Amino acid sequence: MINVGIIGVGTVGESVAKILRDNRDIISARAGKEIVVKKGVVRDLKKARSVDIPLTDNVDEVLEDPSIDIVVELMGGVEAPYAVVKKALKSGKAVVTANKALLAYHRYELQDIAKDIPFEFEASVAGGIPIIKALKDGLSANHIESIKGIINGTANYILTKMMQDGVDFEPILEEAQELGYAEADPTFDIGGFDAAHKLLILASIAYGIDAKPEDILIEGIEKITQEDIVFAKEFGYTIKLLGIAKKVGDFVELRVHPALVSKEKMISKVDGVMNGISVVGDKVGETMYYGPGAGGDATASAVISDIIAIARNGKSSPMLGFKRPLESGLKLLERESVVSRYYLRLLVADRPGVLAKVSQAMGEENISIETMLQKPRSDESASLLLATHLCEERAMQAALRRLFDLESVKEHPVMIRIED
Repeated sequence: MINVGIIGVGTVGESVAKILRDNRDIISARAGKEIVVKKGVVRDLKKARSVDIPLTDNVDEVLEDPSIDIVVELMGGVEAPYAVVKKALKSGKAVVTANKALLAYHRYELQDIAKDIPFEFEASVAGGIPIIKALKDGLSANHIESIKGIINGTANYILTKMMQDGVDFEPILEEAQELGYAEADPTFDIGGFDAAHKLLILASIAYGIDAKPEDILIEGIEKITQEDIVFAKEFGYTIKLLGIAKKVGDFVELRVHPALVSKEKMISKVDGVMNGISVVGDKVGETMYYGPGAGGDATASAVISDIIAIARNGKSSPMLGFKRPLESGLKLLERESVVSRYYLRLLVADRPGVLAKVSQAMGEENISIETMLQKPRSDESASLLLATHLCEERAMQAALRRLFDLESVKEHPVMIRIED
């Protein structure tokens, strides 16, 4: 028998307990042992729960119980769960977590503490999609050339509705909150931070790169309007919030931002609250992973897959999938050195000579314009929507400053990268 303690019996924790109860026979058959939730830890013992398991508000009743084999951490946050997980590992207990924020900041410290103690975290990225196991095991013979993922369902739902229904950002955000897809404070999702945490975990497994959220480019979807949608549709694109990890020579670029993606790409077809991740290996080529990225049952399914893996083996491979550096010399590429194509939206005075000044400002940074649309406004202004050829991020940022300084440009330009 394997005894489990769940720290944090919220939506996911309740789903874990229910699935272990409802699917007990098949789980026991696959694990080779019966798996029992011995105790759950909650903040408020008075709050009604939909599962019948012993509960406590004292985390030490799990951490110091010698009969509990696996600690499932579902608390949320960073530093408090870090302290809990460290104590669990130092007590010799296996750990399963769904906490991407914890791993975004402390994955390497926890790997050093865990050593040969099982530490699994499939549920931390893309909910029910087994992307962690795919990178650690299924694609382990490959150098990973790139990872491109739609790994936040809230942002993907909003952008999908904007593309398909022609509705502006704010009403769709309110709808997502009413449906429970977005939190009351949605900043974490729509600002790209949730996706960034997940991307850092994937990049560590693929490249052994050690970076924190503050080290990488993170942009959200708040500034996207229907004018951007019109341009995307006109030129055969859709708009997605992407997490991108890509090897470029001896460097790895890591970035999270909205991107115009060709409608011909598989990842462009991932709509609604679903997640999708494209991984390119040097031998296997492109592989695509699709499924629900959130929700109690989907995330709990991944948590239980980790519990079963520990019950089967009793031992663990290194937490991040390697015991020595994967590729010596790989460094994080600085943001300014990223090379991309760009889409710009400018609100300008509708008078002769403005386009020439815009072209000149961009030409001074050696940026050439590939395509353009102009949409007149009723207030003697116009929207310029244009796409560039490839250029470095530092050149684009300099061009944005030049454009904003032009008297004929009425608002700060909006920029979205084009991911080919």
